[in-house]
Parts: sequence; structure tokens; C-alpha cells
Amino acid sequence: MPHEGSIIAPQSTCSSCCGSDAKIPNPAAKSGVGRSFRVAGLDCAEEVAVLNKVLAKDLGGEDHLAFDVINARMTILDSAIPMQDDEVIRRVASTGLSAKQWDDQSAKADHSAHLKRQKQFTFLSAGFWAAGLIYHMIKTGLVGGLSIFSGHGNTPMPNIEISLFLLAILFGAWLVAPKAWSSARRLSPDMNLLMIVAVCGAVILGEFFEAATVAFLFALSLTLESWSVGRARNAVAALLDLAPATARVISKDGKTEQDIPAAQVAIGDIFIVRGGDRIPLDGTVQSGIGAVDQAPITGESAMVLKEAGDTVFAGTINGEGTLTIQASNIASDTVLAKITRMVGDAHSRRADIEQWVTKFARIYTPFVMGLAAFIAIVPPLVFGAAWTDWIYNALVLLVIACPCALVISTPVSIVAALAASARNGVLIKGGAYVEIPSRLTALAIDKTGTITEGTPEIASVQSFIEDDASLLQIAAALEIRSSHPLARAIVAYAGQTAPAEQTRTVPGRGVEGIVDGRNVWLGSERFAHEKGLEIPDALKRQFETAGSTLVAIGDDTNLLGLLELRDKIRPDARAMISKLHAQGVKKIVMLTGDNEPTARAVAQTVGIDEVHAGLLPQEKVAAIEELTETYDVVAMVGDGVNDAPAMARADIAIAMGAVGSDSAIETADIALMSDDIGKLPWLVNHSRHTMTIIRQNIGFALATKALFAGLTALGMASMWGAIAADVGVSLAVVANALRLLRER
Repeated sequence: MPHEGSIIAPQSTCSSCCGSDAKIPNPAAKSGVGRSFRVAGLDCAEEVAVLNKVLAKDLGGEDHLAFDVINARMTILDSAIPMQDDEVIRRVASTGLSAKQWDDQSAKADHSAHLKRQKQFTFLSAGFWAAGLIYHMIKTGLVGGLSIFSGHGNTPMPNIEISLFLLAILFGAWLVAPKAWSSARRLSPDMNLLMIVAVCGAVILGEFFEAATVAFLFALSLTLESWSVGRARNAVAALLDLAPATARVISKDGKTEQDIPAAQVAIGDIFIVRGGDRIPLDGTVQSGIGAVDQAPITGESAMVLKEAGDTVFAGTINGEGTLTIQASNIASDTVLAKITRMVGDAHSRRADIEQWVTKFARIYTPFVMGLAAFIAIVPPLVFGAAWTDWIYNALVLLVIACPCALVISTPVSIVAALAASARNGVLIKGGAYVEIPSRLTALAIDKTGTITEGTPEIASVQSFIEDDASLLQIAAALEIRSSHPLARAIVAYAGQTAPAEQTRTVPGRGVEGIVDGRNVWLGSERFAHEKGLEIPDALKRQFETAGSTLVAIGDDTNLLGLLELRDKIRPDARAMISKLHAQGVKKIVMLTGDNEPTARAVAQTVGIDEVHAGLLPQEKVAAIEELTETYDVVAMVGDGVNDAPAMARADIAIAMGAVGSDSAIETADIALMSDDIGKLPWLVNHSRHTMTIIRQNIGFALATKALFAGLTALGMASMWGAIAADVGVSLAVVANALRLLRER
């Protein structure tokens, strides 16, 4: 019979942004994450473009570099051409940025220090800007203060006022100027250069107040942006903080207890968790009974009863009683730690829309610089307009054209979506996999452990030659070392016995071995047929009518007997299928190794459109390939080794019940941490909501910039209005993106 244990790693694939059906291999999925660097000043797509320019060619191309703007992290994937760390750091320094090897602890300190420095310079800029405004009002009176843009009439601006505004400009532009200078040296204009050119131009035109306003508001926008982005980053960091820092460990002789750092607890150590406390490490309950809240890992709302022999996970909460637990993983290798790493490393798998925005910004900024030059030069030369007026309009265009709002909203949205999904027990491995479910058109789904609960029970035993007890002992001997649900059901019913010798799994068919010196086998009807043995038609019809799974047992010459096993359909399976149909998923197909009548009975009960039964692993792959030829985006949901090849061929692989499976967490594109199949419709809704917010942000940012560009062309926009609009748009799109953190 088909064995569906742990998942084999699928090759990650994704559809291209232009709608091609070609499967694009994911370098990070193939080769691991690679070497990461903390890049001070990496906060927008312009810096990404710059770093790609100085590094990508000698690393084998941009596909071998990954950037996490949220965390100011650059990763050189393992697939890249080797380059020494010192050389990487040197090349980054040539761009006006600085890099050092990534370290989680120092990264947190760097983030805090960077935000603190931004706040200090913004506060100083604001102070001198306000002082200049107050001085102006003292000199001109309240009415004069309200008309500050008209200056002092025919009287030159006092030197003290000029000095105050120049100091506001100095502190507002201090952190931006080095990157702007580097951009100018490389002849690669970015938003920092746009701002500096606009400020300098305003100073040359004598518009000191407007120059100071632009510098102050730009510094303020960057500070508020850093704070807002920090909220998304902290939502991910909060996942790891779920696990307590210490564990109460029992000494080897069992006589004393001591609180020690969780990071120092070794595998096999025994620790105690009291009622109401969080569990610090993964482990197995040795004694005690308690109801554990697993929501931080699985997203499930109901408490789960835990007693001796049950597995518990770091970050979950022991609601009552005292549990004595033996550690099964060190702190850095718990399920919670893996989830946090996966979310943190998600930057290596960017969504198509993220890549589009980055490419757009790469073309957009030089275009805007050229358009500004056109506005500054053509009207005066061709129409005889005033040079100062149109140079001013060009500077206004540079201010409003800053692409930061457009660029930053997408990664903030993706990180917020990843954090929200992790809190809901859905581990999404990267931006690409946040986007794909929103376009889902077909779903292939396994039966056992997915549509059904995966806890079958033996309903009847049919012995032909052996007595029932002997038949069950043979079956148990063959299956005792298997973790498959059917195998566990057989062993639980038959009782413990010595394992068979020389056991060999036959994929998609069953298992064979030697019991008491005799060659025996156990498996599906197909396996029996290949052995030259046929199952009586009457018994087959009886089992199929009841919706049971048939397991045959035999030796070299005889069919020894049959086991009838029944699995319960998940109570929420029908509702889940109905919701997916309502969401626009056109085709839902069951792919199973079980017999066709049983599979059809289950499919009919839950409303599945199509059934492919009695499949071997390669036949599941063929079924997925047929779906991909007809439907744009195909997902495969499964929980076993037989599903893995098909999952690899689908556009997106979703693993069920991954909380207890390391391989599932590490290899599937999306892992449903619990066995809650109802998370599938939630995933589709979450993906679509995320994409809606991203599109809203892009549309709002572009529309605002287009409006001000039009006003600038008509000479109706002011520089302070442009920077205020740009700051407002930046904060609006980030706030809109952060709404995803509240998604349940």
C-alpha cells in the first residue's frame, strides 16, 4: 500500500510576472540561503539597484543576490560565484554604504542605533526650522509669518534667519548627502540625489525656507518610515520571543531544580513547566497532564490535552497542571526557531510584484531626472519663460517624483503578511508564495490525512489461510517501523510484535519482508494483482460500498487475508471545498493511491470535482502536469512521501500538519502547521487581501505623483506642498500595509 511518511523536498517553482507558464527555479530553494550582510543605509530600491550594479556581474547575475530592505540585509546565495567577504564589504563601501557580516544580535542594535540617529538629526532639523519660522514671525509680525513664502518683501532675509534655515537644511540632509554624492559619482541618480538637488536648487534660488522645509520633511518621512517598518520587523521578531529565555531543568540525579538559559539545555535534559507558563523547548512529556494552548505555533483556538508520551513545542502555553518534559531539540532547532528563520529568510523569494516595483523604480528615477531637466530648460529657451520659475518647477517635480512611497510599501506589505500568516499557523516561505495563492485556479489534494483525519481504524479482518491472530501478527511485523497512518492503525489493533526482517518498501504498492523465515508482503489490491493473486469480487464490493480501504496480505503463493480499514472524513472538509469554489477555484481534484470506489465515495461526500485513484507517485505527477496545461496556477496539498513529486511539479506546494515534521517545514512552499484544512480558504483570502493592499498602495502613490506632476507642468505646485504630499503618501501606504498585521 502507498506509504506517505515525511515529505521529499520539492523543487520550488513560480510563474513569471508576464504570465508565462515556464517554471522558474528558485536559487534560494536549491542552494540554501547563503551568506548575509548587514548593509547600513539599505532602505530603498535605489540602494538595491546600486548594489546589484557593483556585485551582481561577478557573482553570476542578480538571481544570486537577495535583498531584505526591511532588515537592511543583503544575502549572497550559495549558487553565486565565490567572492571573499572582504571584497564584498569593499565593493559595498564604494557605493557610500557600509556592510558587515550579519549577526542577529548586532542587527537589532544597529536598527535601534540607526533609528535613534535619524530621530536626533530630524529633531535638530525641526528645531532650527521652527526657530527660523519664529524669528521670521518676530520680525514681520503674525500676518507676515502667515505669508512667509513671500519672504520679507523687498528687504533681504536677515542673516540670522538664513543661518537658522541653513542649519535645518544641514541636519535634515546630513544622513542623505553621502548616498546622494555616491549616486552622483556613479552617474546613477536615485531618490537621495533628487532630494539634495532640489534642496540645493532652492538655496541657489534664495528659497531658504522652502529648502529647509523640504530637508526637514524628508528627514521626518525617513524617520517615520523607519519606525513604521520597524513595526513589521518586530512582528517577525516577536515570533521568536514567544519562547521563554530560561528553562527549569532537573538535575541528572533528580534531586535539584535550577533555572538555566534555554540555549544551554541539551537534548535529553528534563525540565519542568508549571501551569500558565510558556514551554521553552520542544520535547516529549514524561509525566503530568495539562491542556496546552498551541495557537502560537498552529493557530488553532482549542486547547490540546497533553500527557505522557505526547509532543510539545516551544512557545506554546501550558494552561494547567505541571508537565515534566524531556527536551528533543536544542533552542536554535525548535519548530518555533525554524518558523522564525523561514520568515526571516523569506527575502530570498520575492514576489513578482516586488520585482516589478524594483525594476520600475530603476527606470523611473532617471526618467524623472530627464523630465525635470526638460521642464527647466525648454520653456525658457523655446517660449522665453522666466528661468527662475521653470527651474523652480523642475525642482518641485524632483521632490514629488521621489519613488520611496512606491517602493517601500511592497516589502512592508509582504513582511506584514508573512508575520500575520505565521501567527495564524500558516508558514509561508517567501513573498512569491504570498502572491501565488491569490491567483489559484486549480487545487490537487491528497485524501489520507488531508480530506480524511488520517487516523483510520481496522473495521474487519478476513483470514483465508492463517487465523486472525496470526494474520494480524504478520501485518504488524511488516508495519511496526512505519509511521504511515494505516500502519499505525494495524499495529495498534494487532499489538506489539518483533519486526520483520529485510523489509523493503515498494513505492505506491506496499511493503514486503521476512517473518518467521517466510517471505510475506502487505499492500494494495494492485500489489496483490502484480503478485498474481486476485481478491474475491464479493469482498471488494463489500469494502467499496462501505467506503473502506482494503489491505491485502500474502506470501509467495497465497493470499493470506484482507484487512478493512476506515478513515473519518474531516468535519470541515465539505465547508472548505465549498469556500474554495466560492473563491473562484475552478477545479479541485483528489489524487490518491487508494482504490477508486473508496476515493469516489469520499470525494462525493465533500464535493470534490474530480477523482484520480490508485495512483503511483509518478502518476500523481502526470495528473498535475495535465492540470498545469489547462489552468494558470495549480497547487498541490499533501502530507506524505507519495505526494512530494507531485507537489514539486505544482506551482505551489502546501504541506498539511507540518508542526511535527521537520522536512515538511523546510521543504514545502507553504506549511499548514496544524491539521486544520480550513486554513486553505483563509490562505487564499489572505493572499488576495495582501495583493489588494499592495495594488492600492501602488495606485495611490502613482496617482498622487501624476497629479502633482501635472500641477508642476502648469506651474501651480509648490515645493513645500510637493514634499508634504510625498511624506503623506509614504506614511499612508505604510499604514495601509501594516493593517495586514491585524489579519485573523
